Amino acid sequence: MDSSPNHTPHAASTSRSLPVVFLGHGSPMNALEQNRFTETWRKLGESIPAPRAILAISAHWLTDGTAVTAMAAPRTIHDFGGFPQTLFDVRYPAPGDPALAEHIGALLTPLNIRLDQDWGLDHGVWSVLKHVYPEANIPVLQLSIDANQPPAIHFEIGERLAVLREQGVLIVGTGNIVHNLRTMRFDGSGAQPWAQRFNQHVRQAIERRDFAAVVDYRQWGADADLSVPSDEHFLPLLYVLGATRNEDRLTLLSDEIVGSSISMLSVVAGG
Repeated sequence: MDSSPNHTPHAASTSRSLPVVFLGHGSPMNALEQNRFTETWRKLGESIPAPRAILAISAHWLTDGTAVTAMAAPRTIHDFGGFPQTLFDVRYPAPGDPALAEHIGALLTPLNIRLDQDWGLDHGVWSVLKHVYPEANIPVLQLSIDANQPPAIHFEIGERLAVLREQGVLIVGTGNIVHNLRTMRFDGSGAQPWAQRFNQHVRQAIERRDFAAVVDYRQWGADADLSVPSDEHFLPLLYVLGATRNEDRLTLLSDEIVGSSISMLSVVAGG
C-alpha cells in the first residue's frame, strides 16, 4: 500500500454521503452518566441520517495484522477493571453484519483482512454508541488497529474505507487525542500545558485540513511524547481523517481536556 499521507478527493456519488466521526470517548463511566459529552453524542445521533451499519475503529482493539468483526451477534466486552458492577452489567446488543465484513475485506485488498469471530464490541465503542444509538438496533462492526503499521498506513486505510459513506455505513473512530493516564489530576489545576499545546496543534491542523501534519504528529516533539505515550488512542483519528473528503464541512463537537491530560476533542466531517 502507498504510505503517502497526502489527501486527495474521493469520487463523488449521487447518493447522500454519511459523515465520518471521531469521538473522544474518555472514561468508561460515560456509558452510565448523563453529562455534556454524552449529551453531545445523543444529539449527534439525532442530527445525521440513520446508517444501515456502523464501522467503528476503537483504541482498544490492537492486533497483529488487521481484522474486522464478522459475527452475527457481537458480544459486549468489558475490557477494564476497578469500576462499579453496574458498568459491567451494561450490554449493547447490536447485531453484526457478516456480509459487510467480507465487503470491507475486499475493499482493503491487498491487505489480508482477518474475518474475526471472537472479539465483539469493546468499551471504546459501546460506551459511546449507547448514547448515539441507544436502541442498539443498527449493525455494528469493529475494525482492528494493526499495531505493526506506521501512522500513514492507518490514514490510507481510512481513505480506502471512504466509499462506505455512500453505502449507508457510518465510520466512527473513538479514542483520545491526548491520553496520558499517568499524569491525570483532578485537583482543579486544569490541563497540563503540554496537553493544551498538543491538542491545539492537532485541532488547528485539522481545521486547516493539513492532515499530513496530523499523520506526522511526532513532529511536535516532547508535547507529542507526553500526550501520546502510546499511539492506540490517537490512531483512530487517522482513519477518520483519511475518510474525509475535501468538500466535507468540519465541525468540532467537543474541545476540552479533562483530568489534566485526557482530550475530549471530537470532530465530524460531512453531514
